[in-house]
Amino acid sequence: MAASRRSGRSRSSRRRIAIAATVAVIGLTAGLATGCDAVDKAIDCVQTADTIADSVTGLQQAVENAANDPGQTDASLNSIEKDLDKIGDKTDNADVNKAVDNLGKAVDNVRTAVKNGDNTPDISPVTDAAGELTKVCTS
Repeated sequence: MAASRRSGRSRSSRRRIAIAATVAVIGLTAGLATGCDAVDKAIDCVQTADTIADSVTGLQQAVENAANDPGQTDASLNSIEKDLDKIGDKTDNADVNKAVDNLGKAVDNVRTAVKNGDNTPDISPVTDAAGELTKVCTS
């Protein structure tokens, strides 16, 4: 169990470093961009995707500890949905919207599994969809 947690944290750390580097590049190239609004939207997307990555890490931990605190899984799912709403409200990019929709569906599936009594739902679709969202926001 401890090895999987370390591995998850390493991926999360690498993801945060990649996101931070992307934000820095976006900031440096802002003067070359066609408009500040597009740059602001991209930065918002990256920042919110980073927040979602943190929420997904929280969801992983909540599922691992579901026996001790079953409400934490629901709170983590709510946090991810709230962050998805932020991205959806701030972008008109079709790829970002598709990634947001896919992540929303994955969250809904986990929520349904939990409501149906599954204390250890498969959250890999959430993790995969969050990774795709991060990829779309940083490309």
